[in-house]
Amino acid sequence: MSLHKFRIKAFEDLLDNEIIDLEQLRKLAFNGIPEDNGLRPLVWKILLNYIPPEKSSWESTLTKKRQLYNQFIDEIIVSPGGPSDHPLNNSPDSSWGTYFKDNEVLLQIDKDVRRLCPDIAFFQTATEFPCPVIVNSNGVKRLHKRVEQSVLNYSTLERRGLGVAKLSDERRRVDASGSYIPLKEGSEAHWEVVERMLFLYAKLNPGQGYVQGMNEIIGPIYHTFATTTHVEYRKYAEADCFFCFTNLMAEIRDFFIRTLDETESGINYMMNKLSVCVKENDRAVWDRLEKQELRPQYYSFRWLTLLLSQEFSLPDVERIWDSLFADSRRFHFLVAICCAMIMLVRESLLSGDFASNVKLLQNFPPMDVSLILNKAVELVKY
Repeated sequence: MSLHKFRIKAFEDLLDNEIIDLEQLRKLAFNGIPEDNGLRPLVWKILLNYIPPEKSSWESTLTKKRQLYNQFIDEIIVSPGGPSDHPLNNSPDSSWGTYFKDNEVLLQIDKDVRRLCPDIAFFQTATEFPCPVIVNSNGVKRLHKRVEQSVLNYSTLERRGLGVAKLSDERRRVDASGSYIPLKEGSEAHWEVVERMLFLYAKLNPGQGYVQGMNEIIGPIYHTFATTTHVEYRKYAEADCFFCFTNLMAEIRDFFIRTLDETESGINYMMNKLSVCVKENDRAVWDRLEKQELRPQYYSFRWLTLLLSQEFSLPDVERIWDSLFADSRRFHFLVAICCAMIMLVRESLLSGDFASNVKLLQNFPPMDVSLILNKAVELVKY
């Protein structure tokens, strides 16, 4: 039996148990989850606490959650108006007021999802399971239609290393600018599905709303669920992805909230942990970066907040996330991966000046992720 088939059998044997041994599942998943037989989507659903370890509860849990998601679509993606309402109504209860306010959020989401993972064709292509309520509504419930009715000139945010945005004005041309084009009535592209999930998330989480970068977090989860060979998982990829994303955001949302930057769950705390990790494991590199005043904020803000989703190809990101989701000390291993990345380019860093080192870390070179993960395992102190 090949090693690959042996690993598939190990997962399937474990998942056949009536109550899944989470510790054993984490150990298996930490070393990578095979894509065969819908294993990765299923294991991610367990590791992200979407379905419980008790196998007998899976069907009822999934049915309930998928029905709830359809309810969200029916109740939240609505058209404004009514017999006593009109666009100029300034009442706080006016559905038009909510509609216009929602459009501000939607404009940002729309810009981000139209360029999600441009190096692969997946998000531009049609889903085989479009939402019938949406795609057969003569455009009324299509979110991108609302955006098209808004201003055509807009500022687009381009991430540059820090995660700090650089503003540039451009005219919205879905062909020349590289933005994805919506599909015709009766069908929808995968990016339109992602747009809907993010809009619903923003509406259901008003305290946080939508923050740029969330599209990079939801993208790999949805891609994993929507491309599996398991037909049922593909059919319900949208609803399942939404709840897995919601659970993941509950764990990392503090990264996106500026007022919590200095807390133990905030991003500055995480960047400091990375700096300490480098100092403890490669003092020469740490000294070099300190001397150059090359702070972790210049490169690791994006690494940490987006769970490295911008630094590697999508298949590599999904492999890294197998380990991150399997880590019982959530995101402790993320710091080790980031430290390993720095150590694996140490020769370049030690010989480079400030400018070349910033460029290197902000545009991390292609590398076999197994090398990075193996190095990170060496660094982890449990």
